Amino acid sequence: MVVYMNKVDQVDDEELLELVEMEIRELLSSYDYPGDDIPIVKGSALAAMEGRDETIGENSIRELMAAVDDWIPTPERAVDQPFLMPIEDVFSISGRGTVVTGRVERGVINVGDEIEIVGIRDTRKTTCTGVEMFRKLLDRGEAGDNIGALLRGVDREGVERGQVLCKPGSVKPHTKFEAEAYILTKEEGGRHTPFFANYRPQFYFRTTDVTGTVELAAGTEMVMPGDNVSFGVELIAPIAMEQGLRFAIREGGRTVGAGVVSKITE
Repeated sequence: MVVYMNKVDQVDDEELLELVEMEIRELLSSYDYPGDDIPIVKGSALAAMEGRDETIGENSIRELMAAVDDWIPTPERAVDQPFLMPIEDVFSISGRGTVVTGRVERGVINVGDEIEIVGIRDTRKTTCTGVEMFRKLLDRGEAGDNIGALLRGVDREGVERGQVLCKPGSVKPHTKFEAEAYILTKEEGGRHTPFFANYRPQFYFRTTDVTGTVELAAGTEMVMPGDNVSFGVELIAPIAMEQGLRFAIREGGRTVGAGVVSKITE
């Protein structure tokens, strides 16, 4: 963690700034962070934007980014695994075609790669004819990048949020699986009452909700809030799924549980 102490242009008393810094360090230490070691950069974001008071303005932002580079490790990207990107949004660009956006979960996509669109509808193949990130055209996108991918021969209605782009053959759509889940208590914002067999909530995978029917194990009559439980699920639409995929259980937009796919059955 790195802390930026903003709005220092509003305070003239240097001792007061030091007092605030001490309080921040004590607060961090109370939450088991290394409060004495964490870099705290003092500055003014407004001064940096307006190009005045270089010491607390532009220089403080440069100092902040240097602290981020030194203190926060760069996360390892899963670039050596097969490509997969959940689709978050779909756009139609006149003269170019259909663009899908999302965050690359793993792997690498290059311009010209053949890919599959999997989930909800029938699986179909297409080719990525362009990769764009923050309005810049790129040759490739990799795990962790938020990109837009231009798809050849796919119209705006042919793809939707909740599907995934992936390397051909690497992910299959499924409707039946076994899951292990934790059901939230009333105090955690979950259900107030137990549920029974044939309970039909929404299962939130990656970027979409899909309704499914819960099949409880033999001998289990009901599941109470706060229970850890194993059960079977049958979804009304196929979803690109693998063992170990996490999901949320929702009712009307409210999260009532969380789980993981333990075994795929169909």
